[in-house]
Amino acid sequence: MSESMSEQPIVGQMIWKLPGSVETILYLRRQTTDEWQIYTAFPDLLQPEEVEMSPGYTTFLALLKQGWNLL
Repeated sequence: MSESMSEQPIVGQMIWKLPGSVETILYLRRQTTDEWQIYTAFPDLLQPEEVEMSPGYTTFLALLKQGWNLL
C-alpha cells in the first residue's frame, strides 16, 4: 500500500546565491511558489554547523540526501 501525500517528505529547492545578490549563503523554499528564505528560517531542517565548513553546508548535505533540488 502506498503512503498518502501527507506522509511523503517535502522535497524543496535550494540555492546558494539569489539572483542579484552578492552574498553567498544557503536559501531554501519548500514549494516553487514560495519566496526564498535564508536556511536559518527553517529550524526544523537545520543541522549542526561544523567549524571547518561554510554556514549552512551541513544542512545542504542533509537536504541533498533527502532529494531536495539544487538550482
